Amino acid sequence: MMKRFLAFVLCACLCAAAGCAAAESYVIATDTVFKPFEYTDASGNFVGIDVDILAAIAEDQGFEYTLNSLGWDAAIAACQAGQADGMIAGASITDERKANGWIFSDGYFDATQCMTVASGSDIASFDDLAGKTVAVKTGTQGAAYAESLKDQYGFTLTYFEDSPTMYQAVIGGQAVACFEDTPIMASTIKENGLPLKVVEGSENAGSPYGFAVFSSEKQELVDKFNAGLANIKANGKYDEIIAKYLD
Repeated sequence: MMKRFLAFVLCACLCAAAGCAAAESYVIATDTVFKPFEYTDASGNFVGIDVDILAAIAEDQGFEYTLNSLGWDAAIAACQAGQADGMIAGASITDERKANGWIFSDGYFDATQCMTVASGSDIASFDDLAGKTVAVKTGTQGAAYAESLKDQYGFTLTYFEDSPTMYQAVIGGQAVACFEDTPIMASTIKENGLPLKVVEGSENAGSPYGFAVFSSEKQELVDKFNAGLANIKANGKYDEIIAKYLD
C-alpha cells in the first residue's frame, strides 16, 4: 500500500514538473500580403521569410506561438492593445518608431525602398513626378520615403491599406508611381508578372527589418528572438530561408 502511495506521489510530482516546464506560448501578429516576407501560396498556406524565420527561432528557443495574419495597421493595433505579444511584418527599425514605443529586436534583413511605375511609363526620375499623384501604403517606410520627397519634387500622395491595391492603382492609372520596399517589389513583379518596373537609381539608403513588441514587459520575447536569430545565422538555417525565397 505504501509503495503504491509513494508511486502515486512520484507520478504527481513528475506531472507537476512537466506542467511547469511547458513551453511558453505567444501570439504574434503579422501582415497579410508582403511577399516574399508573408503571403499565401498557391496551396493556401501562409508562407514567407518572416514566417519561416519565426518558426526556426521558436524551434531553437523552445517556445510556441500563434501567428495571426491581420494586416499592417491591425497588427500594430493588436500589439498596442495587448491582444498580441509581438509583431513580425517586414517592419523597418527607425528612430521615429522607437520614439513612438516600438521595441525592436536585432535586425534580421536589410532592405531599401524604391519607386515603381507602370511598365510603359516614361517616368524615369523623381523630377518627372511634379504635379502627379503617387500611391503609398499607410504607415510604411515606403510611405515615409515618399513623404520626404513630395515637397521637393511637387507630387501628391494617396494612401492605401495594402500593397496589392496600391499596385493596382499604378497599373490602372490612378497613380503614376508607388513607393515600396525593394525586395518586395522585385519579387512581386517577378512572381506575378505585374506590368510594373522599378525605377533605376530610386532606392534610398534603407534600414534593417526587426521583430517588434510594444511594451517593456515583452522584453523577454525580444531576447529570445535575438538569441534564436543568432543561432540560426550560425547554423546556416537563416541562409537557407533567405535563399528559398530570394534565390
